[in-house]
Amino acid sequence: MIDCSNRSSDAMTVPPTKEGISPSRLYLPKIEPMPMSIFAYVCQKFGHITADEWRQRFDDGLVCDALGQALSVETPYQHGQTIYYYRAVAAEPVVPFLHEILYENEHLLVVDKPHFLTVAPAGRYVKQTLLTRLKEQTGNELLSPIHRLDKETAGVMLFAKTILARKAYQAQFADRQIQKTYHAITHHNLDVSFPCELHLNLQRGVPFYTMQVVGGVPNTHTKIHLMEQSDDGRFAKVQLIPTTGKLHQLRVHLNHLGMPILNDPFYPMLCHKADDDFANPLQLLAKSLAFIDPITQQSMFFESSRQLKLPSMASDDPNLDGI
Repeated sequence: MIDCSNRSSDAMTVPPTKEGISPSRLYLPKIEPMPMSIFAYVCQKFGHITADEWRQRFDDGLVCDALGQALSVETPYQHGQTIYYYRAVAAEPVVPFLHEILYENEHLLVVDKPHFLTVAPAGRYVKQTLLTRLKEQTGNELLSPIHRLDKETAGVMLFAKTILARKAYQAQFADRQIQKTYHAITHHNLDVSFPCELHLNLQRGVPFYTMQVVGGVPNTHTKIHLMEQSDDGRFAKVQLIPTTGKLHQLRVHLNHLGMPILNDPFYPMLCHKADDDFANPLQLLAKSLAFIDPITQQSMFFESSRQLKLPSMASDDPNLDGI
């Protein structure tokens, strides 16, 4: 049994979260010539952020030391010091869908994620993310995602409650000891025989945030089962069991079969949507996770309460029923 109880190594001195947003850490190295102030250094280091924006962050108390004491634009630079700064939260489209906590113990938090909600702060999304919501809800500043789901994908997500627990659970994902099951609604290809397995080599595509199938040694594997099909044969509901976890793996695999997932904005054709367009969610659901808990050695199974439904024959533009 792995001991993942809270220890001092899990409780480093870090300023608290603000509305669920954790600060970023920055070490001040020894450089020549040495900047006159920390303000001068961050302006130089982060050239994409204007001096006026940094000044506003200092004035708002969003730059501080390890004890959470606010620094000023006049605070002198001292190499070897670690400072913290909070990202300025710009106006973000509010994601009007809620998560559900499925299970919680002292090590683990299991959540049913809605569509359209980014898991962790990235790019323009800071506050409207699942991690920020959970930190604000639970007050646990050490909370961290153990694996990832695309913003467009809904379903079961695991979060570790301590640093040591995160390492234990992430090792299980790395060793492929966690069985992941997905459901998807796709355009049907009657020429595909089920069940089937795909072994494909996926690499970055163009644009860089997409993936493509290329020649070479396969680095992805998915088992696919047909669950049901629409009466007219146009659409299918499939179960997917991946044993690898590449970016967009399931979306690319199904598209490769000529069965793209309904409402996929990337495959087979790139179609960007407005950030506040919450119609037509991607028909992909992380339905369940099963594993032996590395800490308690108990058999664990978690399943999303969300359902994907085949579109009716009358619908020419099928949408998800059950966000």
